[in-house]
Amino acid sequence: MIKVNKVTKAYGDKTAVSNLCFHIKEGETVGLLGPNGAGKSTTMNLLTGFIEPTEGEIQICGYDLLKDPKNAKAQIGYMPEGIPLYKDLTVKEFIGFMADLKKVPPKEKQKNMEEAINKTNLNEVQNQLIKQLSRGYKQRVSLAGALVANPKILILDEPTVGLDPKQITQIREVIQNLGKNHTIILSSHILSEVSKLCKKVIILNQGNIVAIDTPQNLENKVKKETIIKLTVEGKKEKIEEIAKTISGIEKLEFIQDNEDGTKEYNIITKKDVDIRKELFAKYAKEQMTIFELKKSEATLEEAFMELITKKEEN
Repeated sequence: MIKVNKVTKAYGDKTAVSNLCFHIKEGETVGLLGPNGAGKSTTMNLLTGFIEPTEGEIQICGYDLLKDPKNAKAQIGYMPEGIPLYKDLTVKEFIGFMADLKKVPPKEKQKNMEEAINKTNLNEVQNQLIKQLSRGYKQRVSLAGALVANPKILILDEPTVGLDPKQITQIREVIQNLGKNHTIILSSHILSEVSKLCKKVIILNQGNIVAIDTPQNLENKVKKETIIKLTVEGKKEKIEEIAKTISGIEKLEFIQDNEDGTKEYNIITKKDVDIRKELFAKYAKEQMTIFELKKSEATLEEAFMELITKKEEN
């Protein structure tokens, strides 16, 4: 679907991205991550054909982006950051304008517009002026403009930036549904969203790729220990006495007494050790009620920070 082979982009003496190599398969939703200045925007501009690489090759659905830009770009719908819209147009007028820019055949235009409006849940506001809409709706209008030519690939730059939690959830649902029929690349600073939406992530730092993997694999790689949060009712001495009988516990950390008489602990074990069943059985045997027994998980944020830190130290 997308093949990037040894791509470098330099501006004089400054190299924005260096020797990028990755493949994206049909139907994948891929997150493009990195700190500010890592090369994300440059990479997106390269993929959309806005700028040309200094070296290397980019293929979009089998079309060489340099040698056959017209056919390559026709496969892509791009939603830029910052929501650049014509705000004095209605939603429907803007989407129609985007259809004309993308040279959608007249006989297909109305059908494509209706599909783009339906897919982005804009039916109820399609006749309103864009300037009257909330930011969440404006994001969807921009997305509909990227969709109207029915591209195989969607490239979304910060699709949830500036949105409130409800709007983020709505946009996430739209993107998840679009992922059933489109290949999607999205850039975002909200790593929890990337973890929920993407099957694969590409992490950039200082213009280089530092990791390509699934969010789950990256999270597991940085996980060094398991932390279990235990909230249990009983006397502190008895709770800790029982814990000492359980093999696998490396550290027991008392957190606090609660007003309801329960006590909170963090129990630390090695990475692949799960003692929750044994904990539950032993406290239940002593008729001590467990109110919470929860294993913490490594996050994509932790994996991201570790990879970035390693790169900066080298």
